[in-house]
Amino acid sequence: MKMRKRPNILLTGTPGVGKTTLGKELAQRTGLTYVNIGDLAKEGQLYDGYDEEYQCPILDEDGVVDELDEKMVEGGMIIDYHGCDLFPERWFHIVFVLRTDNTQLYTRLEDRGYTGKKLQDNVQCEIFQTIYEEAREAYSEEIVHQLPSDTPEDLERNLEQLVQWTEQWMKDNN
Repeated sequence: MKMRKRPNILLTGTPGVGKTTLGKELAQRTGLTYVNIGDLAKEGQLYDGYDEEYQCPILDEDGVVDELDEKMVEGGMIIDYHGCDLFPERWFHIVFVLRTDNTQLYTRLEDRGYTGKKLQDNVQCEIFQTIYEEAREAYSEEIVHQLPSDTPEDLERNLEQLVQWTEQWMKDNN
């Protein structure tokens, strides 16, 4: 029996914009497989040292790509990560960059324990649309979309939009 083709989706954006909340709920509603890159790296010890300035491990990008490649070829994956240029362009059918109001983002990151340079750099990253620009450079422009992620209503609207997109993609490609 032939497996149905299923899309691969990248959810990206500055830490604190709501990628994990959206990704987990989207997986539940669509049956796609959700992968948080931070969790994958922790489970597989896919690290390349430690960044003293930001007080966090440095991701082994090649190790992550090697770990995921087979699953990505099969399809049906939702990938959640705050960066996007490390992933091969061929992996994704669509890329969603979540965006959040800077004041809200600041509060969310403070609530997570971000301080000093780490807090400031992440808020500046959002102000300057760094992740969106990175996505536009790494992937075909027509597959890169921004989504507002400020309120519970935004979350619900984004979920509905992504579920509809996924259902339409599966109709069109099976």
